[in-house]
Amino acid sequence: MTHIHRDTLSRAQARRIALAAQGFLDRRHEVPTMRTLARTVARTGVLQIDSVNVLQRAHYMPLFSRMGPYDTDLLHRAAGRSPRRLVEYWAHVAAFMPVDLWPYMQHRMARARTEAWGGPRSIAERRPDLVSWVYDEVRARGPVTARQVEGDLPRAASENWGWNWSETKQALEFLFFAGEVTASGRTPQFERLYDVPERVLPPEVLAVPTPTAAEAHLELLRRAARSHGVATEACLRDYYRMSTQDARPALDALVESGEVLPVTVEGWDRPAYLHRDARLPRRVDARALLSPFDPVVWERSRTESLFGFHYRIEIYVPEHLRRHGYYVLPFLLGDRLVARVDLKADRKAGLLVVKGAYAEPDAPPETAAELAVELRSLASWLGLPETTVAPRGDLAEPLSVELK
Repeated sequence: MTHIHRDTLSRAQARRIALAAQGFLDRRHEVPTMRTLARTVARTGVLQIDSVNVLQRAHYMPLFSRMGPYDTDLLHRAAGRSPRRLVEYWAHVAAFMPVDLWPYMQHRMARARTEAWGGPRSIAERRPDLVSWVYDEVRARGPVTARQVEGDLPRAASENWGWNWSETKQALEFLFFAGEVTASGRTPQFERLYDVPERVLPPEVLAVPTPTAAEAHLELLRRAARSHGVATEACLRDYYRMSTQDARPALDALVESGEVLPVTVEGWDRPAYLHRDARLPRRVDARALLSPFDPVVWERSRTESLFGFHYRIEIYVPEHLRRHGYYVLPFLLGDRLVARVDLKADRKAGLLVVKGAYAEPDAPPETAAELAVELRSLASWLGLPETTVAPRGDLAEPLSVELK
């Protein structure tokens, strides 16, 4: 491991620093435990939540990419049972975050009336009576889903004031943004179970004095710098979705204290910042499929500047206009993104369907063989006994041979 004493980094060095910061240098445990999960989330900072289930929901995948096959009940326990380690909030977007981050989100919660998005913000302005009633319902009955709350709407209120499910859900989402309710877990249908924080979060977390906004901004940027290893100001801001106005003074303070160090990265047209504890390994021997919502690739311009890998998710692109497919995962081999693969879990048929597989121009000769190993591991973890490869992409034929 190299201790970094320099103010200029090559792109390859920046790449290895970034992957080490994200946990790809950590030795995998033979059987991942809650300790393994905690170590991984300490690296990523958050796990982005997304409901798309064509392969596996987004929050499960970064753990698999770093830990290997693991029992998903570990995440359910961490986010749904005592002692609770993770809680949902708008940390990046909707995400699981460590419970100790809750106090540092209080400043965001306090600005719900101006920062929550359209529907929830509007309902708080137009229907404070509904918001108050919904809060009382959650406090009295939680944990409850939005449908359960809606089912108990008072008839008089529903008829006379026009309350409906959509507005009830918006009221819940406003309360969620404001931190007045939180998620105690999810149903098998992936519906949030809403409850009040006092019944969800550990008492010691709720007892922490509320940091000032400046203190919160400093801590969020500090964590972003640690999870990035090296990054531009824009990337640091994006990690916890901070504004320039909030992030700039915090970054200046971290530079002044020496926690982050200004550096130049080869090929980057903006100044970069290196966390003082970042590790620069001589090599990274990773092999992982990355979810479209993995922190390594969620900021697409960073992915391109680090890996020379142009990546866009094509879920919302009409099928005939898609270049690579509906749900395409980059394939990380060593310290490079060497391929991309369009995957689908056909649970009824017990198949992992490889709809397309494409090598990057500089992919090494062993790419197909290494990808085949990772696909077998993924299929086994998902409980899919077979894998099938469609004849799409330059890797499809060698991959089909490797998978037999």
